[in-house]
Amino acid sequence: MIRALALAVLLASWGGAALAQACTGRFVNPVSDVCWECLFPVSIGPVTIGSASGAPDTPNPSSPLCLCGSPIPRIGLSLGVWEPARLVDATRAPWCFPNLGGLTIDPGLPAGRGRTGSSGGDGATGSVWHAHHYVYPLLSWIGALLDLGCLEAGGLDIAWVSELDPAWLDDELSFLLNPEAALFANLPAQAACAADCAAASAGLPMDRLFWCAGCQG
Repeated sequence: MIRALALAVLLASWGGAALAQACTGRFVNPVSDVCWECLFPVSIGPVTIGSASGAPDTPNPSSPLCLCGSPIPRIGLSLGVWEPARLVDATRAPWCFPNLGGLTIDPGLPAGRGRTGSSGGDGATGSVWHAHHYVYPLLSWIGALLDLGCLEAGGLDIAWVSELDPAWLDDELSFLLNPEAALFANLPAQAACAADCAAASAGLPMDRLFWCAGCQG
């Protein structure tokens, strides 16, 4: 009886752990999941030919013609478009890839699990997640634009995973590898991010305040 009860408790605990570690997700649908309006405004040289999304436009060249390549230059068009070329997903389960349909690719390397809660005795709360960066050159796949020489080609690829980054969950190691963070982890530098947030909300963030990343800093 005791052995049966112990086995039942063990199976229940194992099932709960397996449920907590479950990896879920789905592949990106290139038709319904992509904001196609966000490709606009499209520009040829200084001329804007579409602005359906209302997104800001970066500075455009004065001529619609351009030369690129060496040693023999090629004539082309100065085409401007917001290209969907990258994907990012986040998960608390290590080696779980939601953008790959919830696929788990565990090479057997140790990786800490993401967490949510208090960080130390200061009462602050937050979350730590794993992240994955994918190469996703969608426009090249479907041939949406004729200027293929400037579009990124290739297939779907995993460019970076936080599970292999030793500094991802280690603040001290991250600081040792990136000591310049001390220049920005202070009150004046963070207060300046209010201006970058306002600029990003009105149009584009300010390159001079690169550490703010718009309203994300």
